[in-house]
Amino acid sequence: MKKLKELRIKKKIKIKEMAQLLNISEPFYSQIENKKRTLTYKLAKQIANILNVKPDDLFYDEF
Repeated sequence: MKKLKELRIKKKIKIKEMAQLLNISEPFYSQIENKKRTLTYKLAKQIANILNVKPDDLFYDEF
């Protein structure tokens, strides 16, 4: 999830901070960014809200 990582870095949010905001562990969040774990729509929505974008803009790749 390249977009997710790029936007998080652009907003100067560390993995630890993001995990705390989402109430999940750092390894869990890192696995999301590295496509090793899937996420629920609820979690996707929370991440998008923190980064101030729409979930579709962040997670939906057009073909």
